This record gives sequence, structure tokens and C-alpha cells, in this order.
Amino acid sequence: MIRAIRRDTKSKRAIRTRSGVRGSAKVPRLTVFRSNRYIYAQLVDDETGRTMASSSSLSLLEREKGKTKKEISFDVGLEISQKAKSQGIEKVVFDKGPYKYHGLIKELAEGARKGGLNF
Repeated sequence: MIRAIRRDTKSKRAIRTRSGVRGSAKVPRLTVFRSNRYIYAQLVDDETGRTMASSSSLSLLEREKGKTKKEISFDVGLEISQKAKSQGIEKVVFDKGPYKYHGLIKELAEGARKGGLNF
């Protein structure tokens, strides 16, 4: 019962966040998913429904031994911005989903900004 209520409130927060955020080919949506162990970022074109680029802490795991989760999140943001730059994308809209904008989500966003993405 409690698990179902928590799932419903989480999905409502995500819907509320995404209601004003739409991605296109020129300005894709930078969406974030956070689990307890890893963090994932994707650039999504909502008009065609395809993922343009993705990055995760899972793919950086071997290189990032000894770093904290915040440092790894920052590096995921840098990597997704480099992939976006290689496709000619400089501006994105940020979709934090149901998560608060602090901690790992904030670090990922700052890493993407430092890499050259504008949002």
C-alpha cells in the first residue's frame, strides 16, 4: 500500500515537471534518472521519440574508481555535453524528473554546463 502511494506521488511529480518541458531536434530534452548506485543522462528528441545521446556512471565505472558519487555525476554531465557538442547541440532543456534539484542531479547539471551546454 505504502509502496503504491509512493510510486503514484513520484509519477505525479515527474508528470508535473515534464508538462512544461518538450525537446526537439535542435533543443533536445536532457533527462536524468537516478538509482541508488548509478546515474543516467539522455538527450531525447520528443518530436521523433528517439534518444540522441546517452551517458551513465555505469559506463564510467572503471575509470572513476576512488571518486565520490558527486564527482562521478559531474563527470557524467561532462560526458553528455561532449556527446552533444559532437552532434552540434549547444542548447538543451533540463528535465529533472521526480527528483529535487540538489545533490547528484545538481552536480550532473553543473558538469553539463561546464562542458558547454546551455539550459
